[in-house]
Amino acid sequence: MAWLTVLLCLAAYLLGSVSSAILVCRVLGLGDPRDQGSGNPGATNVLRLGGKGPAALVLLFDILKGTIPVWGSYFLGLPPLALAAIGVAACLGHIYPCFFQFHGGKGVATALGAVAPIGWDMIGAVIVTWLLIALLSRYSSLASILTAVLTPIYALAFKGQYAIAVGVLCALILWRHHDNMRRLWQGTEPKLGQKKPSLE
Repeated sequence: MAWLTVLLCLAAYLLGSVSSAILVCRVLGLGDPRDQGSGNPGATNVLRLGGKGPAALVLLFDILKGTIPVWGSYFLGLPPLALAAIGVAACLGHIYPCFFQFHGGKGVATALGAVAPIGWDMIGAVIVTWLLIALLSRYSSLASILTAVLTPIYALAFKGQYAIAVGVLCALILWRHHDNMRRLWQGTEPKLGQKKPSLE
């Protein structure tokens, strides 16, 4: 099983390294999201640059990058910790894509896709949590941070055997948002719908 886990981790990393934000923006003529807005090649920045349609495409593709390898591995009968390693590999591919100079996104949507196979009840709680916090605070990053804190608790409540695996994924998301935490503390984090000064 160990060799299979390693191979699937490699495949998950390579799939995660396909940056949907960069590819969607190229196809639609929106430029490189790494050089505009927040500089983050993710759905939130694409929303600022191109609107809801392109952002929805990026969100869907990024979710699938986490769901496909983890769900496939789940049906192969791999244990929870192996699934965690595969999910983390997919997120690392999204965050550090080998095909795009290792400059990727925050990994939230890919992590969401990675935990989705656990069950609709849990993933529903995660989505509702993110939406409520985002709607009330108007901060996408704050919603992601607080949801990452709460998701391991949801996993413990719904399917405890996956709590550690989910915790590892959420720790990666929290680490990736350290700059957002600093800006939230300083009051300089842009809200949803608010244009962030371009990096250009």
